[in-house]
Amino acid sequence: MHDRPVLQLDAISRSFGPVQALSEVSIDLKPGEILGLLGANGAGKSTLMNILCGLHRPDSGQININGSKADIRSPAEAAGLGIGMVHQHFMLVPNMTVSENIALSLLHCPFFNPLSGLEKSIRERSEQFGLTISPDEFVINLSAGERQRVELMKVLLLSPRILILDEPTSVLTPREAAALFAVLRRFSSEGRSAIFISHKLEEVMQITNRVAVMKNGRLSGVVTTKETDSHELARLMLGSGTAGAGNAGCVRQGDKTLDVSSLTVIGDSGTQALTNVSFCIRSGEILGIAGVSGNGQRELSEAICGLRPVHSGRIFLNGIDLAGKSVRSINEAGVSAIPEERIHYGVAAGLSITDNAILKDYYQQPFSVNHMLQNEAARNHASGIIMQYQVSAPGQDTPVRYLSGGNIQKVIAGREIERRPILLIASHPTYGLDVGATDFIRSQLLLLRHSSAILLISESIDELIRLCDRIAVICAGRITGEFLPGEVTLEQIGLMMGGESVNL
Repeated sequence: MHDRPVLQLDAISRSFGPVQALSEVSIDLKPGEILGLLGANGAGKSTLMNILCGLHRPDSGQININGSKADIRSPAEAAGLGIGMVHQHFMLVPNMTVSENIALSLLHCPFFNPLSGLEKSIRERSEQFGLTISPDEFVINLSAGERQRVELMKVLLLSPRILILDEPTSVLTPREAAALFAVLRRFSSEGRSAIFISHKLEEVMQITNRVAVMKNGRLSGVVTTKETDSHELARLMLGSGTAGAGNAGCVRQGDKTLDVSSLTVIGDSGTQALTNVSFCIRSGEILGIAGVSGNGQRELSEAICGLRPVHSGRIFLNGIDLAGKSVRSINEAGVSAIPEERIHYGVAAGLSITDNAILKDYYQQPFSVNHMLQNEAARNHASGIIMQYQVSAPGQDTPVRYLSGGNIQKVIAGREIERRPILLIASHPTYGLDVGATDFIRSQLLLLRHSSAILLISESIDELIRLCDRIAVICAGRITGEFLPGEVTLEQIGLMMGGESVNL
């Protein structure tokens, strides 16, 4: 590799309202280098790459490419400067062929007969980088690994000098990941450079030349891969010191409520999202699930709630197997859930607070008698939620779409908690909320713990430590460790989040 950087990011800062997403981040990239970009959720990795790709503009700082200042105002300008990005989530049209999908992404594709000569270019690039792609195959028939190759080919045909890969192995098998690494090495051997974003420490150590680590919107360190190890990367990512104890042991625990045994679930891409996951929760206990998003947390919640089929394994609630049961049956068995995406899955935004407050129990007493809706009971229930959960709204007839995000979350939390469930699944319950709303939701979870079991899925290590009796770490669909708050260091948590085994 030559010493002169092909890319320099100098003191890049970016805010979104009151949130400081990036603060004076400076990183350089050398020709022929594969630079790892590591950091927990919310560290600023995506914002930084979106600035480089022209999706966001920096508030301050400068981007230099090959020694010249670059003002990147759009993805097209980024592509013209030789920057290409393979996003984590596939951006393909399933009912079109590989060639047609690639044609959609090209900057200068002929309007008439756009596939003319394209198949030849695809085959030439395939041979150059060792990719196996069938241009005539429909995307809907491709595996996750094959779709990843199509996304990569879309970028390679633009002849980029800088390639950005965002969590490229998240849906790949080990063999497919190894094939991708071979393509990356061939790419860098031609003097081109790559930025490899990942949370898997083993992969970062395997494929990169250097690693830049971000924490809370700042650069916490840049290290040479050969001169570091997973422990140092974990320390740079989460910090050092002991993960202090929170509320463990404050409530007397009862019998085993939820017992998940050898659970395997298939994800949207057709690959295993969860593999042989086992854990249990007792009444009076909060079990936290820690990990970088996209490692099976959503699929776990959906499987327990009946929204996703169980491939194998068992889910017992007080001895009753929930696997294969309908969503309504699981609700009636005593499971409540605060979903990850509150707008799409938590509420019917066009309906009133009253309608949303009884959304799961409208057909049961006291809201329904002899198949007739009891409006007064429903309105009283909604009014109680508004008062008890401090929902800022003119009244119970207010459509939910007019509420702020925090108030929508309070409506959802009130509905789910007031059902007095045997088990509550809370997925990122305080995400995006202000300090007041966050403290209130957390206090309600701690109150509910006196009578229920709670599965808390969160990306905030601090939140998990403050609220949970036990914490399990998930990586690539597997539980990589389980511990009590106060038993481990932040570095050890970071290692488990990165897929490393830790002796506790």
